[in-house]
Amino acid sequence: MDYLLLILGLGFLVKGADYLVDGASSLAKKMGISTLVIGLTIVSFGTSAPELVVNIMASLGGNSDISLGNIIGSNIANILLILGVAAMVMSLNVQHSTTWKEIPFSMLASLVILALANRNLLDGVPFSQLGRVDGFLLLGFFVIFLYYAFEMARADRTTRKGRKELRQETKDIPLLPTWKIVLFIALGMLGLYFGGRWVVNGAVSIAGDWGISEYVISATIIALGTSLPELVTSVVAASKKEVDLAVGNAVGSNIFNIFMVLGVTSVISPIQISDVVNKDIILLTTITLLLFVFMFMGRKMVLQKWQGGIFVIFYLGYIASLVIRG
Repeated sequence: MDYLLLILGLGFLVKGADYLVDGASSLAKKMGISTLVIGLTIVSFGTSAPELVVNIMASLGGNSDISLGNIIGSNIANILLILGVAAMVMSLNVQHSTTWKEIPFSMLASLVILALANRNLLDGVPFSQLGRVDGFLLLGFFVIFLYYAFEMARADRTTRKGRKELRQETKDIPLLPTWKIVLFIALGMLGLYFGGRWVVNGAVSIAGDWGISEYVISATIIALGTSLPELVTSVVAASKKEVDLAVGNAVGSNIFNIFMVLGVTSVISPIQISDVVNKDIILLTTITLLLFVFMFMGRKMVLQKWQGGIFVIFYLGYIASLVIRG
Protein backbone atom coordinates (compact mmCIF):
# COMPACT_ATOMS: atom_id res chain seq x y z
CA MET A 1 0.00 0.00 0.00
CA ASP A 2 2.88 2.37 0.77
CA TYR A 3 4.41 1.82 -2.67
CA LEU A 4 1.01 2.28 -4.32
CA LEU A 5 0.51 5.56 -2.43
CA LEU A 6 3.94 6.79 -3.53
CA ILE A 7 3.39 5.91 -7.20
CA LEU A 8 -0.15 7.31 -7.28
CA GLY A 9 1.01 10.41 -5.44
CA LEU A 10 3.75 11.13 -8.00
CA GLY A 11 1.25 10.62 -10.81
CA PHE A 12 -1.29 12.95 -9.19
CA LEU A 13 1.44 15.58 -8.65
CA VAL A 14 2.55 15.59 -12.29
CA LYS A 15 -0.97 15.51 -13.73
CA GLY A 16 -2.26 18.02 -11.19
CA ALA A 17 0.47 20.48 -12.19
CA ASP A 18 -0.47 20.00 -15.88
CA TYR A 19 -4.16 20.67 -15.23
CA LEU A 20 -3.39 23.71 -13.09
CA VAL A 21 -1.08 25.23 -15.72
CA ASP A 22 -3.55 24.57 -18.57
CA GLY A 23 -6.51 26.04 -16.69
CA ALA A 24 -4.65 29.04 -15.28
CA SER A 25 -2.97 29.83 -18.61
CA SER A 26 -6.28 29.76 -20.45
CA LEU A 27 -7.87 31.96 -17.78
CA ALA A 28 -4.99 34.46 -18.05
CA LYS A 29 -5.32 34.53 -21.84
CA LYS A 30 -9.08 35.10 -21.60
CA MET A 31 -8.48 37.98 -19.18
CA GLY A 32 -6.01 39.57 -21.60
CA ILE A 33 -2.89 38.92 -19.53
CA SER A 34 0.24 38.89 -21.69
CA THR A 35 2.05 35.71 -22.65
CA LEU A 36 5.12 37.14 -20.93
CA VAL A 37 3.38 37.19 -17.56
CA ILE A 38 1.83 33.75 -18.18
CA GLY A 39 5.19 32.18 -18.94
CA LEU A 40 7.11 33.80 -16.09
CA THR A 41 4.49 33.15 -13.42
CA ILE A 42 1.97 30.38 -14.16
CA VAL A 43 4.09 28.04 -16.29
CA SER A 44 7.23 28.49 -14.19
CA PHE A 45 5.22 27.94 -11.00
CA GLY A 46 3.61 24.86 -12.52
CA THR A 47 6.93 23.10 -13.14
CA SER A 48 7.92 23.71 -9.49
CA ALA A 49 4.46 23.01 -8.04
CA PRO A 50 5.15 19.29 -7.28
CA GLU A 51 8.27 20.14 -5.28
CA LEU A 52 6.47 22.98 -3.52
CA VAL A 53 3.48 20.85 -2.47
CA VAL A 54 5.65 17.95 -1.30
CA ASN A 55 7.76 20.36 0.76
CA ILE A 56 4.76 22.06 2.33
CA MET A 57 3.25 18.68 3.31
CA ALA A 58 6.59 17.47 4.68
CA SER A 59 7.15 20.72 6.57
CA LEU A 60 3.71 20.63 8.18
CA GLY A 61 4.36 17.02 9.19
CA GLY A 62 7.77 17.76 10.67
CA ASN A 63 9.67 15.78 8.00
CA SER A 64 12.43 18.29 7.22
CA ASP A 65 14.69 15.64 5.65
CA ILE A 66 12.08 15.10 2.94
CA SER A 67 11.92 18.85 2.30
CA LEU A 68 15.66 19.15 1.76
CA GLY A 69 16.09 15.83 -0.05
CA ASN A 70 13.35 16.73 -2.51
CA ILE A 71 14.96 20.06 -3.47
CA ILE A 72 18.64 19.08 -3.41
CA GLY A 73 17.93 15.79 -5.19
CA SER A 74 15.74 17.51 -7.82
CA ASN A 75 18.36 20.18 -8.52
CA ILE A 76 21.13 17.61 -8.89
CA ALA A 77 18.87 15.60 -11.23
CA ASN A 78 18.10 18.73 -13.26
CA ILE A 79 21.77 19.27 -14.08
CA LEU A 80 23.25 15.79 -14.18
CA LEU A 81 20.31 13.74 -15.47
CA ILE A 82 18.05 16.14 -17.39
CA LEU A 83 20.74 18.26 -19.05
CA GLY A 84 22.94 15.19 -19.42
CA VAL A 85 20.31 13.15 -21.25
CA ALA A 86 19.19 16.16 -23.33
CA ALA A 87 22.79 16.84 -24.40
CA MET A 88 23.26 13.19 -25.34
CA VAL A 89 20.20 13.48 -27.60
CA MET A 90 21.64 16.58 -29.26
CA SER A 91 24.46 18.99 -28.36
CA LEU A 92 22.86 22.01 -26.72
CA ASN A 93 23.72 25.52 -27.91
CA VAL A 94 23.41 27.80 -24.90
CA GLN A 95 22.46 31.48 -25.17
CA HIS A 96 24.90 34.17 -24.07
CA SER A 97 22.47 35.38 -21.39
CA THR A 98 22.00 31.85 -20.04
CA THR A 99 25.77 31.34 -19.81
CA TRP A 100 26.55 34.66 -18.17
CA LYS A 101 23.36 35.36 -16.17
CA GLU A 102 21.05 32.37 -15.51
CA ILE A 103 23.77 29.79 -14.78
CA PRO A 104 25.64 32.21 -12.45
CA PHE A 105 22.29 33.03 -10.77
CA SER A 106 21.81 29.30 -10.22
CA MET A 107 25.32 29.18 -8.81
CA LEU A 108 24.40 32.05 -6.46
CA ALA A 109 21.39 30.06 -5.26
CA SER A 110 23.64 27.09 -4.47
CA LEU A 111 26.19 29.29 -2.68
CA VAL A 112 23.48 30.98 -0.59
CA ILE A 113 22.05 27.66 0.58
CA LEU A 114 25.61 26.36 1.18
CA ALA A 115 26.40 29.36 3.40
CA LEU A 116 23.16 28.97 5.34
CA ALA A 117 23.83 25.24 5.74
CA ASN A 118 27.23 25.93 7.32
CA ARG A 119 26.14 28.56 9.80
CA ASN A 120 27.46 26.36 12.61
CA LEU A 121 30.97 26.81 11.20
CA LEU A 122 30.59 30.49 10.32
CA ASP A 123 28.84 31.63 13.51
CA GLY A 124 29.95 28.93 15.97
CA VAL A 125 26.38 27.81 16.72
CA PRO A 126 25.84 24.12 17.68
CA PHE A 127 23.72 23.29 14.59
CA SER A 128 22.53 24.73 11.29
CA GLN A 129 18.98 25.28 10.15
CA LEU A 130 16.96 27.28 7.67
CA GLY A 131 14.83 29.52 9.85
CA ARG A 132 12.00 31.87 8.95
CA VAL A 133 14.39 34.81 8.51
CA ASP A 134 16.38 32.67 6.06
CA GLY A 135 13.17 31.81 4.25
CA PHE A 136 12.35 35.49 3.74
CA LEU A 137 15.93 36.04 2.55
CA LEU A 138 15.52 33.31 -0.07
CA LEU A 139 12.19 34.78 -1.17
CA GLY A 140 13.89 38.16 -1.50
CA PHE A 141 16.39 36.65 -3.95
CA PHE A 142 13.45 35.07 -5.77
CA VAL A 143 11.82 38.49 -6.24
CA ILE A 144 15.11 39.81 -7.68
CA PHE A 145 15.23 36.90 -10.12
CA LEU A 146 11.63 37.50 -11.20
CA TYR A 147 12.43 41.16 -11.82
CA TYR A 148 15.42 40.18 -13.97
CA ALA A 149 13.32 37.65 -15.92
CA PHE A 150 10.56 40.19 -16.55
CA GLU A 151 13.03 42.81 -17.75
CA MET A 152 14.80 40.34 -20.06
CA ALA A 153 11.54 39.08 -21.56
CA ARG A 154 10.23 42.64 -21.99
CA ALA A 155 13.40 43.53 -23.88
CA ASP A 156 12.92 40.48 -26.12
CA ARG A 157 9.48 41.75 -27.09
CA THR A 158 11.08 44.72 -28.85
CA THR A 159 12.88 42.44 -31.33
CA ARG A 160 11.29 40.81 -34.37
CA LYS A 161 12.31 37.35 -33.17
CA GLY A 162 10.90 38.04 -29.70
CA ARG A 163 7.52 39.23 -31.03
CA LYS A 164 7.29 36.18 -33.28
CA GLU A 165 8.01 33.82 -30.37
CA LEU A 166 5.40 35.53 -28.18
CA ARG A 167 2.74 35.15 -30.90
CA GLN A 168 3.63 31.47 -31.26
CA GLU A 169 3.38 30.93 -27.48
CA THR A 170 -0.02 32.64 -27.37
CA LYS A 171 -1.28 30.46 -30.21
CA ASP A 172 -0.29 27.32 -28.32
CA ILE A 173 -2.36 28.27 -25.25
CA PRO A 174 -5.92 26.91 -25.73
CA LEU A 175 -8.83 29.24 -25.02
CA LEU A 176 -11.03 26.94 -22.94
CA PRO A 177 -14.65 27.57 -21.96
CA THR A 178 -15.13 28.96 -18.45
CA TRP A 179 -16.53 25.73 -17.00
CA LYS A 180 -13.53 23.77 -18.23
CA ILE A 181 -11.10 26.37 -16.84
CA VAL A 182 -12.71 26.08 -13.40
CA LEU A 183 -12.67 22.28 -13.69
CA PHE A 184 -8.98 22.17 -14.70
CA ILE A 185 -7.90 24.49 -11.89
CA ALA A 186 -9.95 22.54 -9.34
CA LEU A 187 -8.62 19.17 -10.58
CA GLY A 188 -5.08 20.55 -10.56
CA MET A 189 -5.31 21.77 -6.98
CA LEU A 190 -6.89 18.51 -5.82
CA GLY A 191 -4.25 16.49 -7.65
CA LEU A 192 -1.43 18.47 -6.07
CA TYR A 193 -2.97 18.25 -2.60
CA PHE A 194 -3.65 14.51 -2.54
CA GLY A 195 -0.51 13.73 -4.53
CA GLY A 196 1.63 15.62 -2.04
CA ARG A 197 0.02 13.90 0.95
CA TRP A 198 0.38 10.43 -0.56
CA VAL A 199 3.99 10.96 -1.62
CA VAL A 200 5.08 12.15 1.82
CA ASN A 201 3.13 9.47 3.72
CA GLY A 202 4.34 6.72 1.39
CA ALA A 203 7.96 7.87 1.59
CA VAL A 204 7.92 8.05 5.40
CA SER A 205 6.45 4.53 5.66
CA ILE A 206 8.86 3.02 3.12
CA ALA A 207 11.84 4.63 4.83
CA GLY A 208 10.69 3.16 8.16
CA ASP A 209 10.12 -0.32 6.67
CA TRP A 210 13.54 -0.46 5.02
CA GLY A 211 15.42 1.26 7.82
CA ILE A 212 16.79 3.99 5.56
CA SER A 213 16.60 7.73 5.98
CA GLU A 214 13.74 9.84 4.69
CA TYR A 215 16.37 12.02 3.03
CA VAL A 216 17.56 9.17 0.79
CA ILE A 217 14.00 8.32 -0.28
CA SER A 218 13.24 11.95 -1.06
CA ALA A 219 16.56 12.61 -2.86
CA THR A 220 16.07 9.59 -5.13
CA ILE A 221 12.49 8.44 -5.75
CA ILE A 222 10.61 11.66 -4.90
CA ALA A 223 13.18 13.97 -6.50
CA LEU A 224 13.21 11.94 -9.72
CA GLY A 225 9.42 11.71 -9.76
CA THR A 226 8.88 15.44 -9.29
CA SER A 227 11.56 16.14 -11.95
CA LEU A 228 9.83 14.03 -14.60
CA PRO A 229 8.04 17.04 -16.17
CA GLU A 230 11.37 18.86 -16.60
CA LEU A 231 13.03 15.69 -17.98
CA VAL A 232 10.33 15.12 -20.61
CA THR A 233 10.20 18.82 -21.54
CA SER A 234 13.97 19.16 -21.96
CA VAL A 235 14.45 15.92 -23.92
CA VAL A 236 11.55 16.73 -26.27
CA ALA A 237 12.84 20.29 -26.67
CA ALA A 238 16.32 19.00 -27.51
CA SER A 239 14.93 16.53 -30.07
CA LYS A 240 13.04 19.44 -31.71
CA LYS A 241 16.21 21.57 -31.62
CA GLU A 242 14.60 24.04 -29.19
CA VAL A 243 17.76 24.06 -27.11
CA ASP A 244 17.07 27.36 -25.33
CA LEU A 245 14.01 25.77 -23.75
CA ALA A 246 15.94 22.61 -22.82
CA VAL A 247 18.69 24.45 -20.91
CA GLY A 248 16.58 27.30 -19.56
CA ASN A 249 13.96 24.89 -18.22
CA ALA A 250 16.49 22.99 -16.10
CA VAL A 251 18.49 26.00 -14.89
CA GLY A 252 15.37 28.06 -14.16
CA SER A 253 13.84 25.19 -12.21
CA ASN A 254 16.91 25.06 -9.95
CA ILE A 255 16.58 28.77 -9.18
CA PHE A 256 12.85 28.41 -8.45
CA ASN A 257 13.40 25.35 -6.25
CA ILE A 258 15.93 27.00 -3.93
CA PHE A 259 14.70 30.58 -3.77
CA MET A 260 10.94 30.02 -4.02
CA VAL A 261 10.23 26.48 -2.78
CA LEU A 262 12.80 26.35 0.03
CA GLY A 263 11.95 29.95 0.91
CA VAL A 264 8.27 29.16 1.38
CA THR A 265 9.05 25.92 3.22
CA SER A 266 11.43 27.64 5.66
CA VAL A 267 8.89 30.37 6.43
CA ILE A 268 6.32 27.69 7.31
CA SER A 269 8.66 25.73 9.56
CA PRO A 270 12.45 25.81 10.26
CA ILE A 271 14.44 23.05 8.52
CA GLN A 272 17.30 21.29 10.29
CA ILE A 273 20.41 20.65 8.14
CA SER A 274 22.60 17.62 8.86
CA ASP A 275 26.19 16.97 7.75
CA VAL A 276 24.96 14.40 5.20
CA VAL A 277 22.78 17.00 3.52
CA ASN A 278 25.67 19.45 3.54
CA LYS A 279 27.75 17.08 1.37
CA ASP A 280 25.02 17.00 -1.26
CA ILE A 281 24.75 20.80 -1.22
CA ILE A 282 28.51 20.95 -1.87
CA LEU A 283 27.99 18.50 -4.76
CA LEU A 284 25.20 20.68 -6.19
CA THR A 285 27.44 23.75 -6.03
CA THR A 286 30.30 21.85 -7.68
CA ILE A 287 28.27 20.51 -10.61
CA THR A 288 26.69 23.94 -11.19
CA LEU A 289 30.22 25.34 -11.45
CA LEU A 290 31.14 22.45 -13.76
CA LEU A 291 28.20 23.34 -16.03
CA PHE A 292 29.57 26.88 -16.28
CA VAL A 293 33.10 25.60 -17.00
CA PHE A 294 31.77 23.27 -19.73
CA MET A 295 30.52 26.36 -21.58
CA PHE A 296 34.16 27.24 -22.37
CA MET A 297 35.58 23.77 -23.05
CA GLY A 298 35.76 22.64 -26.68
CA ARG A 299 32.90 24.37 -28.51
CA LYS A 300 32.13 27.53 -26.57
CA MET A 301 28.62 27.91 -25.15
CA VAL A 302 27.69 24.40 -26.26
CA LEU A 303 26.92 21.50 -23.92
CA GLN A 304 28.34 18.69 -26.03
CA LYS A 305 27.31 15.04 -26.13
CA TRP A 306 30.43 13.83 -24.32
CA GLN A 307 29.83 16.37 -21.56
CA GLY A 308 26.24 15.16 -21.27
CA GLY A 309 27.58 11.61 -20.93
CA ILE A 310 29.83 12.71 -18.06
CA PHE A 311 26.84 14.29 -16.33
CA VAL A 312 24.79 11.07 -16.60
CA ILE A 313 27.69 8.97 -15.26
CA PHE A 314 28.04 11.39 -12.32
CA TYR A 315 24.32 11.07 -11.62
CA LEU A 316 24.46 7.27 -11.56
CA GLY A 317 27.40 7.55 -9.15
CA TYR A 318 25.44 9.96 -6.96
CA ILE A 319 22.45 7.60 -6.78
CA ALA A 320 24.77 4.70 -5.94
CA SER A 321 26.37 6.71 -3.12
CA LEU A 322 22.91 7.54 -1.69
CA VAL A 323 21.89 3.89 -1.73
CA ILE A 324 25.14 2.82 -0.04
CA ARG A 325 24.92 5.37 2.75
CA GLY A 326 21.11 5.08 3.06
